Amino acid sequence: MSSVQHLATAGLCVYLCLAVRLAAAPASLEDEKAPAYWNQRARRTLESALSLAPVTRRAKNIILFLGDGMGVSTVSAARIYKGQLEGRPGEDSRLAMETFPYVALAKTYNVDRQVPDSAGTGTAYLCGVKANAKTLGVSAAAAYGKCNTTWGNEVYSVLHRAKLSGKSVGIVTTTRVQHASPGAAYAHVVNREWYSDADLPKEATRQGCKDIAYQLVHNTDINVILGGGRMYMTPRRTPDPEYPTDPKQSGMRKDGLDLVERWLNAKQGARYVWDKKGLDAVDENSTDYLLGLFEPKDMKYELNRDAGTDPSIVEMTEKAVRILRRNPRGFFLFVEDESYGHARSSVEPGGGLCLAPKKAEDKRPYTSILYGNGPGYAIANGSRPDVSSLPIEDKDYRQQAAVPLDTETHAGEDVAIMAKGPMAHLFHGVQEQNYVAHVLAYAGCLEPYHAGPECPAPSCRSGSPGLGQPPSLLLLALGAASLLLRM
Repeated sequence: MSSVQHLATAGLCVYLCLAVRLAAAPASLEDEKAPAYWNQRARRTLESALSLAPVTRRAKNIILFLGDGMGVSTVSAARIYKGQLEGRPGEDSRLAMETFPYVALAKTYNVDRQVPDSAGTGTAYLCGVKANAKTLGVSAAAAYGKCNTTWGNEVYSVLHRAKLSGKSVGIVTTTRVQHASPGAAYAHVVNREWYSDADLPKEATRQGCKDIAYQLVHNTDINVILGGGRMYMTPRRTPDPEYPTDPKQSGMRKDGLDLVERWLNAKQGARYVWDKKGLDAVDENSTDYLLGLFEPKDMKYELNRDAGTDPSIVEMTEKAVRILRRNPRGFFLFVEDESYGHARSSVEPGGGLCLAPKKAEDKRPYTSILYGNGPGYAIANGSRPDVSSLPIEDKDYRQQAAVPLDTETHAGEDVAIMAKGPMAHLFHGVQEQNYVAHVLAYAGCLEPYHAGPECPAPSCRSGSPGLGQPPSLLLLALGAASLLLRM
């Protein structure tokens, strides 16, 4: 059994894979014609619900999974596709995260936008306050792009507060580690695109603002950082270790700082790796800090990943858990798969989407789930391409979209929160997205909910002996919506 499965039961790993088989044999279409089938199935579900009891002790460990672009329609499409891969129609399938007993909806808007971006939403679910679009780790009193509005408006994430409480903390992402969602865990910046000092306007530099990569190294003492983003960490023209002959992949810092070296020199028991071989060689029993940067920018999509050189999100998560779990006070881990949003911004595999039963008014077929906007918009001679004649199973196929844009965008719809473990029952109903951070803080005895009788004494040492809490893990799967429509 893997370390992740040992710690969190099978639900942790299989959620990442989005493919877990149910123990019950799948029903046939003939079974579904009988009322008894549906009555018996509903009765079993009802009995399970009646026996459900909330876990009211505090959580020692917390893992927050974030599917950026994983709106409700995306979850539906994944469920259908999973079932089809198992040789079934797919609609009655279940994903691992759909077995989590507590579900809520989160309203995703930013303070200044009805349709949010990942920076404003990251600030909400990690820091506990709604914010303006494109800003990270600051309240809505900070204005986008105006450096001098940063100070005094900083807000701090549950990851940062977990570290102050004595827990170990980590970030795993398939995007660059300086990107909006992971950046909200440690950075305070009024422009999400200030990845390195080369991205800072001259006025921001004069006023003393720091780029996100600099803040990654200096703001919060993070034990495990795994993802992409090498080029923002090293001086300009520093050859990339994986692409040494490609100057476009070289370092880009203007200040001459090697932030990787600075990070290593500031910590004991620290390792830096840049490929799967290096990650596999890390001894989690002797490594207290791990920095893994596996691409100059974002990591490759899973369909394009070289399994021999690039680690998967599952492999990164398991390595992170093995290191973080050594802390007797527990840990907080943020795991993000950005490819929901990024991959669909450019291409979208067609598997799992059936043709609608009727043709559109242009006499051409369309898929049952499709996109409201994006690069898949295509009109030739006044009509759409015939989707039934296109290679929709090709990984580079672009799903048709109604509005032409270079990239597909976020949506303004609510997204699902799926939770299990201690205090998971606090996720219920329809909530503001910033409520997520407050539940996580309460469950983990983090500020401002750290003074309860069940909470351990505070400690600033990540390796402190702790108080022998019973093993407990809060798992949370959170979506961020993209504009995907179900017909």
